[in-house]
Amino acid sequence: MSAAELASSREKLVVMKFGGTSVEDAKAMLRTAGIVRGRRERGLATVVVVSAMAKVTDQLLAAADAAGRGDKAGALAISSRLRNRHLDTASDLLCGELLLEMQKEIRGRFDSLDELLRGIAAVGELTPRTSDRVVSYGERLSSRMVAEAFAQHGLNGIHVDARHCIITDDHFGKAIPQESAIEAKLQQMVLPLADAGQTPVMGGFIGGTAEGVTTTLGRGGSDFTAALVGGGLHAGAIEIWTDVNGIMTTDPRICADALRVKTISFEEAAELAYFGAKVLHPATILPAVQKSIPVWVLNSRNPGNEGTKITAVAPPCASPFKSIAAKKKLTIVDVVASRMLMSHGYLKAVFDIFDKYRCVIDMVSTSEVSISVTVDSNERLPEICAELSKIADVKMEGHKALICMVGEDIRGRSGISGRVFSAIRHVNVRMISQGASEINMSFMVEESDVDEAIRALHAEFFAEPDPTVFDTEARTVAARA
Repeated sequence: MSAAELASSREKLVVMKFGGTSVEDAKAMLRTAGIVRGRRERGLATVVVVSAMAKVTDQLLAAADAAGRGDKAGALAISSRLRNRHLDTASDLLCGELLLEMQKEIRGRFDSLDELLRGIAAVGELTPRTSDRVVSYGERLSSRMVAEAFAQHGLNGIHVDARHCIITDDHFGKAIPQESAIEAKLQQMVLPLADAGQTPVMGGFIGGTAEGVTTTLGRGGSDFTAALVGGGLHAGAIEIWTDVNGIMTTDPRICADALRVKTISFEEAAELAYFGAKVLHPATILPAVQKSIPVWVLNSRNPGNEGTKITAVAPPCASPFKSIAAKKKLTIVDVVASRMLMSHGYLKAVFDIFDKYRCVIDMVSTSEVSISVTVDSNERLPEICAELSKIADVKMEGHKALICMVGEDIRGRSGISGRVFSAIRHVNVRMISQGASEINMSFMVEESDVDEAIRALHAEFFAEPDPTVFDTEARTVAARA
């Protein structure tokens, strides 16, 4: 195959990721099969990544925690309920020999899980490594069932164990992918299947070390898997199928008139994801950016909707902001040390302590004598503050939230700050960050003020949205109704 033919074939390859609600039961899995069929009927080759069935990951974590506390009966009860749910789903989804094989597979997997939980309970300790093994069962089972459903419905579904392809380090709970090794494995194990007209189905979120030890990729891991697979296969597009119509101007549960964003840049989407927009995880963006692969955010319950396209460069937009996100459950840590004024190495000493405990800082504000930082509610904060108190006076303020407003070239638009803070003049603002990023204006408020602040800002900046970037037609239809 020539280089041109190879490039053309990769353009016709789409990696499709389906979240937990898109595979939550047999009905959802069949809906997913219909979406994949639609892509194949358009002449596209498909590789599918699926999450665990909705809520399964949380229940597996609960079972692992119970076992770690020595509550063997509680852990096994959770496992039993999950076993029955998977068996019931298989019965609704499959028939004949495929059903019998799947039932045998499910029983065998849960027998293995139960043995693992008994072992954890006997030792009375849950390690990150063992937790990863327990929680991996969700994706391992959902991907196998979806593959069998695809096979039964003429989509040539074939299961691929993601642990053999998504090679990571051994940082259990949030393993770091080894992208060159992943690309080699994907080219070896997955690409030939797609080229042969089959539909490989892989579990998201899970991976494995080079030695074959099971790992997980952390929060948003299934999206990350899809991006890694898309990047490793040089796919033409990555589709993130979820239960919303795409990236919105804000959370529609807060603002009923929130609009779908038609197109947004990788950089803007990553900012929104990091600062609370839950449609996708920022790590999803990186492998796609590196290969200039567009990412689509689509709704499996409304597959006819165009969704949101995420591209390397954003189109021009008359509106200053694309979206407003909020990140709650934050704590402000004030570090005041007048005796260290202008002392060389003071800032480094402070941030080294946060780094020691792997505590991520969202926002920083400094003056001559103080540093204020915002962090996620972190179980290590007492230890962090104890160490900080050796070099400074420390105070914590909890129940804070960060509001992030994202748009292209905010710094280049005069009067924006005045409009923002005039719109929320009735809300107490604790910290402000503007200028550190060209596309992000952020500030801290009380958690209790978040919804009111977002509604006021949305009314100010999205009253007359740019129709080339936002789905204004949906608002017009709603108004007529």
